[in-house]
Amino acid sequence: MTDTHQKTVADAATAPAPGLKRSIGVVGGTLLTLSCVTPASTLFVVVPDLFGSLGTATALTIAIGSLLCIAVAFCYSELGTLIPSAGGEYAMVSTMAGRLAGWLVFVLSLLVVMIVPPVIAMGTADYLAPIVHLDPSMTGAGVMLLATLAGLLDLRANAWITGIFLVLEVIAAGVVAVLGFSHGHRGMGSLVSMQVAGADGHTDTVTAMLVVSGLAIALFITQGFSTAVYLSEELENPRRNVARTVLATLAISTVVILVPVAAITLGASDLGELTGGDISSMVTAWSNSAVGTFVSLCVALAIVNAGIVMVIQNSRVLFASARDKAWPGPVNTVFSRLGRFGSPWVATLAVGVPGAVLCFVNLDTLYGVTGVSVTGMYLLVAVAALLARRGSHRHTPAWRMPLWPAVPVLLIAVLAYILTQQEAGYLLWTGGITAVATLYWALYLRPRRDTRWLVSIPEDARIADPADTPATIPAQSGPAQPAPLTAPLTAPVTGEAQA
Repeated sequence: MTDTHQKTVADAATAPAPGLKRSIGVVGGTLLTLSCVTPASTLFVVVPDLFGSLGTATALTIAIGSLLCIAVAFCYSELGTLIPSAGGEYAMVSTMAGRLAGWLVFVLSLLVVMIVPPVIAMGTADYLAPIVHLDPSMTGAGVMLLATLAGLLDLRANAWITGIFLVLEVIAAGVVAVLGFSHGHRGMGSLVSMQVAGADGHTDTVTAMLVVSGLAIALFITQGFSTAVYLSEELENPRRNVARTVLATLAISTVVILVPVAAITLGASDLGELTGGDISSMVTAWSNSAVGTFVSLCVALAIVNAGIVMVIQNSRVLFASARDKAWPGPVNTVFSRLGRFGSPWVATLAVGVPGAVLCFVNLDTLYGVTGVSVTGMYLLVAVAALLARRGSHRHTPAWRMPLWPAVPVLLIAVLAYILTQQEAGYLLWTGGITAVATLYWALYLRPRRDTRWLVSIPEDARIADPADTPATIPAQSGPAQPAPLTAPLTAPVTGEAQA
């Protein structure tokens, strides 16, 4: 009886993890990841808030935030090539910082995946207003259901769908940039003039501390590049293509967002109009109502596009958690099922349908909790990146970030500061949810550590890609050793290459 039990435990721990279908390259992955960044919706939804508080310093603040995002992208690129798993952050953190830390990252990411898509989807009605007036909740629910249906399709088909939508939103951003630059009312020096319209109509100075506080928003404007890590199990040659996709997405999204922001700053008729942040009205004033309507419709499509990609990304997180046995047996079995197109169809429905329901709930507090969750999640990823070259991991073929360990240390300091700027209520809510998750770990997962929360990656991802060479893996040399094929990812990944 004991031998049978031990064999069952061993089989659970060493059985090959079911994998997703590798069907996309760098171009398809970049299109899907860029769609999650949604440059047009960011430009029209997030940036106006920065104009309201930072005025002419908005472009400078976004530029600084983009530089910080390079550090985040480096962490994701290195960890994503070391651990190419649909689990994303939790797989990376579990491997480097321990299973409890990985579990807490998963809980934080689960908060984000359930809340952010419906919040964004409800904004669709605002941009359809030039054509038809719709109820935001009903419209948001419809967008979520549409995104869920699209998420059930083959990933290659979704790459083309989202790619078409992406072209439209980039065109919209380009129209804003051309109109803004062609109607410039001030010189390039205004981009660093640090001025904002005050409540009494007078001009106020934007202080350095205001810029630092604004980084709490600017840091996440281009953060959707993390989607590339969630798609790593479906990328061909992930050891090379994850880093390429992450960095390419960050570069493109920064240009698509930052150039129109600079154009708007130069083209606004006065400081009051710029601080008001009504970009649609500015576009209409620079051109005509038809152009304004076209731009608004492109933004609406960008939101739909974001919904599709977020459902795809979030269903992969839930699928990976079931494959890694985070839940009771029957739940794991259901969530790890793959459909005829190779997508995790039950996990997709489990993410999309509740998202449609959440469109009828007041999400203000939950959205604040999401901000804290994202910051905490990135903080733990930075800690994992700091630990990514310990022991056998330093010998594993992977893309390696420059300026390590300075990059993750800087990120940890910046993200810790951002957390201190959040409202106490949001910190308490997130802390309470984290405490409940810790109890689940202590009472259910930890006592069953041999059969539960076995963080793993697909068998083909445990072996260095045939295309990996010293030219594509920096500073790697020496004799190669056989790679283990069946060890859970929480055990050290050893012997793929020797430094």
